Amino acid sequence: MIQQTTVPTPVEERLSIKDLTPVEPYIDGRSSPSSSEDRFSTYNPANGARLLDIAHGSQADVDRAVRAARLSFEKGAWRNASPGEKKAVLMRWAELIADNAAHLDRLDALEMGKPVSLPVFNARIAAGFLQFNAEAIDKVAGDVLTSDSLSTVIQPRGPHGVVAAIVPWNFPTYNCILKLAPALAAGNSVVLKPSEFSSQSAMMLVRFAHDAGLPEGVLNIVPGCGHIVGRALAEHMDVDMVTFTGSSAVGKLIMQYAGASNMKVVGAECGGKSPQIIFDDGIDADRIAHYIARTIVTNQGQVCSFGSRILVQDSLQAALVEKISGYLGEIVPGDPQFPSTTYGPLVSAGQFAKVTDFVDQAQAQGARLAHGGRRLLEETGGYFIEPTIVTNAAADSPIVQEEVFGPVVTVLPFADMEEAIRLANGTRYGLAAYIWSTRAATGFQMANALRTSVTVVNADAVASTGPGFAFSGEPSGLSGVGVEGGVAGLEAYQRRQTLWFNHG
Repeated sequence: MIQQTTVPTPVEERLSIKDLTPVEPYIDGRSSPSSSEDRFSTYNPANGARLLDIAHGSQADVDRAVRAARLSFEKGAWRNASPGEKKAVLMRWAELIADNAAHLDRLDALEMGKPVSLPVFNARIAAGFLQFNAEAIDKVAGDVLTSDSLSTVIQPRGPHGVVAAIVPWNFPTYNCILKLAPALAAGNSVVLKPSEFSSQSAMMLVRFAHDAGLPEGVLNIVPGCGHIVGRALAEHMDVDMVTFTGSSAVGKLIMQYAGASNMKVVGAECGGKSPQIIFDDGIDADRIAHYIARTIVTNQGQVCSFGSRILVQDSLQAALVEKISGYLGEIVPGDPQFPSTTYGPLVSAGQFAKVTDFVDQAQAQGARLAHGGRRLLEETGGYFIEPTIVTNAAADSPIVQEEVFGPVVTVLPFADMEEAIRLANGTRYGLAAYIWSTRAATGFQMANALRTSVTVVNADAVASTGPGFAFSGEPSGLSGVGVEGGVAGLEAYQRRQTLWFNHG
């Protein structure tokens, strides 16, 4: 039986439209109106109520922000600051984020539906990631190459210059810091483009950065529509690197824009269709079912690394589906600002329509709903859908092949390891894979055979990796290119320069 929240938390713990700030460009340390007169509206996904009218953004807005970033980079107040000075500013910024973590989480809940009760990828974890990058500043070293006695060859690392950071809506605070922390720690100047669905926390983060002592012009923000602001940044001839997280379709466009302009460096962390591969070899089915149910409801399935394809040995399929369904019945859907809520809405009416269309199409093609698929809390006006388990879908059907980005999993049975590998590698994505087996040999054989960036064997331990965890976009097909996280992620925002001294 699905529980529903009806008792609100105290008024002071919830935000509403009156608590929101204007969303406008923040350039060179100050706010200014967009030059665009066109507006679009954002909505509270928990009840469908209008929140804000935001400017579409313009090429002129982007040009102003890039000029400010370039000027700050050339002046060098941040680029040339000592490692200790950079570290001190970033640490103060992290403290401000941690001190205001609850407010940032509520902003994200109000704008895109991420429950404040969700303990992953929240503002406090973002602060920790920022601290990690601040501490890593003086740990990144260049190289001294072997040469003869008449020359010295060194390869120091330095910033690219102006970095454009384009971030998604699913974890607004965290995803901003995922880009900003390493880009700034590396000495770059940045122009940030937040998602049009969730820009409030980004506006607050940029102001906190300046309060912490970041020089004017080093971090700028241009809100607006992706097809206007995001494209203008990716095409800009004075941007040296663009880092993007979002859909694979947009990621491909970003790469095309960058290549057609000045061949700027591109980092693109895109979609996924990750498999959960479960062998019936004595594995604890209850443990697996509980973990999978947890991942289905985490941020309502709006997670790029979500294991949305359950590949299970056929002898275990019926029992596992039943156990997962039982755990899904324990969710508490409701207003994501209520601490008692464990399951929020999808981000928008458009995303709700996309997810339900996938489910409806699958049923029309002969698939069966083993759990969920219905709208929840319709009386609220919010974009809630039940966690959904789809069985009997063809391996080449859209719901199996394409990223749904919602709380929907498909279950496909396999007979043996050979079939499991074929199914697991049977999409154009390759972000992550999760393998469940009691046999180490099975885990190693599967991991070596899968075309993924991240492979986790017996997946519960994944939460303990911390900010030092780096993952690569290769080999990952439509899942993107580049490196995110850890020291390697910081190094991705730097260029290697060769200095050759002849002294004979």
